[in-house]
Amino acid sequence: MDYVSLGKTGPSVSALGLGCMGMSGMYGPADRAESIATIHAALEAGVTLLDTGDFYGMGHNEMLIGEALKGGKRDKAILSVKFGALRDAAGNWSGYDSRPKAIRNFLAYSLQRLGVDHIDVYRPSRLDPDVPIEDTIGAIADMVKAGYVRHIGLSEVGPETIRRAATVHPISDLQIEYSLISRGIEDEILPTCRALGIGITAYGVLSRGLISGHWQKGAAGKGDFRAMSPRFQEGNVDKNLALVEALRQIAESKGVSVAQIAIAWVAAQGKDIVPLVGARRRDRLAEALASRDVHLSADDRAVIERVVPRDAAAGARYPEAQLAHMDSERG
Repeated sequence: MDYVSLGKTGPSVSALGLGCMGMSGMYGPADRAESIATIHAALEAGVTLLDTGDFYGMGHNEMLIGEALKGGKRDKAILSVKFGALRDAAGNWSGYDSRPKAIRNFLAYSLQRLGVDHIDVYRPSRLDPDVPIEDTIGAIADMVKAGYVRHIGLSEVGPETIRRAATVHPISDLQIEYSLISRGIEDEILPTCRALGIGITAYGVLSRGLISGHWQKGAAGKGDFRAMSPRFQEGNVDKNLALVEALRQIAESKGVSVAQIAIAWVAAQGKDIVPLVGARRRDRLAEALASRDVHLSADDRAVIERVVPRDAAAGARYPEAQLAHMDSERG
């Protein structure tokens, strides 16, 4: 495993991170024992960056990670935690809260569920439209001074918000969706981060399994985010799976899987970009780890981008109601 600095001020992390959201039901049922075994396998392979959110499974994901880190494994992990998304008892989403007093509350609960005395990277999950970003970052900065947080990150925000946040406290990284079929950050967000020395932790590198090479039409069941995701809907999914088949031909010519070439493409966009893979099982983790051995030349990348053009995906990356609340989507 290679290691990189998460931005110019962040911690050293593995060049591939593990996104743990899917272990808490966002993509349908998950196996608890297999989830913990997958986290252990990741740590043994040298993966240090574990990404979660306090609202994944309403705390379930943090408790799962906390259990996995027992027995002296905490020192092997860099914990990245998102906060602020609000949910009700039925699992519905009801906005965001990034008020300073709410942040202190969220952090206290995360520390308890994870069973740790500090969080390595703490970040608001989305921009709270009712709270200036300066107030949010300032409150986290107070927690840095108190020793409960090591670094501050951002998630799904646009250039102006990034710049404003960075005036308050150094920002280690921006977590945002980035893949072959979700390349909107290339216009303004990525250049802004690079100008400020802020790293990128890229989630959705396989577009929630759509470009993994394993997804089959109609596979989303009850409780699976993909059942309402535009790119998986009738009228869009066939067009998107056609892109996957074109990508499969390139992958097979190099003797690798579709998922491996898709992950390798993201990693090849710069050493300041750390792909997060949402593996829920050890076999999927092993496949993702092998992407580190896939080396793409400039010619390889040109062929891939010709077969899967930047704007080729059918459908938006989130339902319209969610996109409306995403600062990163504002032009």
